[in-house]
Amino acid sequence: MDNVEISDISEDNTTIPPPQPISIMGFDYGTKRIGVAIGQTLTRTARPLAIITIHPPVFPWDKIDALLVEWRPVILVVGLPRYADGSYNNISQAARTFSEQLQQRSQLPVHLIDETLSSIEATQRMQPTGRKQKIRVDAVAAQVILETWLVEHPTL
Repeated sequence: MDNVEISDISEDNTTIPPPQPISIMGFDYGTKRIGVAIGQTLTRTARPLAIITIHPPVFPWDKIDALLVEWRPVILVVGLPRYADGSYNNISQAARTFSEQLQQRSQLPVHLIDETLSSIEATQRMQPTGRKQKIRVDAVAAQVILETWLVEHPTL
């Protein structure tokens, strides 16, 4: 193996840079809380980031804006709640409105993704570790939503 030679095979001798990771932020929208996760395309992984509590009538855009500034995602993903049969439920329209406002405020692309069963999977992920008190299910649900989106978009 010591005699292995690596040579550039491009015709113009230019070096192709390695792919740069793209940061993506995911949201699990709820009427009381919004779970937030951050992920990236290099390892195609995500992790829970924050839980933002909603105190009507004031919507916590300042907290969302602060996360966007700090983490600088390039793409945003919002979970769209549905019933198991695929029909929309009462939170679906609120999640759509949130995603539209998020796009207008951030000027970033926002993708909606079916979040059916994400909270159930998040709860199952948390039970083996016994960390239910430390990490709330909403942020882990946002992680599940984001990981699902990353799997469904392998070319990014």
